[in-house]
Amino acid sequence: MLEIGSKAPDFSLANEKGEIISLKDFKGHKVILYFYPKDNTPGCTKEALAFKELFAEFEKRDVIVIAVSKDNSRSHLNFKTKHDLPFILLADPEHQVIEAYDVWKEKKLYGKVSMGTVRSTYVIDEDGVIIKSYPKVKVNENAKEVLAFLDSQA
Repeated sequence: MLEIGSKAPDFSLANEKGEIISLKDFKGHKVILYFYPKDNTPGCTKEALAFKELFAEFEKRDVIVIAVSKDNSRSHLNFKTKHDLPFILLADPEHQVIEAYDVWKEKKLYGKVSMGTVRSTYVIDEDGVIIKSYPKVKVNENAKEVLAFLDSQA
């Protein structure tokens, strides 16, 4: 994970519609940037639905929610439509941003070792500085933890 207090790496990635979105587009807003392994898998769907459930609360606090995975824009559009997700999904098939945020790691599943995205979340302030990080998050708790952190900062 990147260090709290460090500048968040800028990026430009395609969203679910193929439009290019950059972190700098949200200067002046807090940003929740969460990384997840794969669209339409049980854990990733639970996490997305947890952020959807609290989305109005994040909006009230003028916070932008962005989710990133290595899936392509078409997969993101399907995922977003199927679950009526109200936040931005960004495609990072080359995992450049995933690596820049230090969440591309060695993973073990059933004894098999492979590289993949570790479910992680960053909170970035209005000036693009990382103010909180959540490594290896729990899908049902992450959105609530982030909201509680934001409220503790108010």
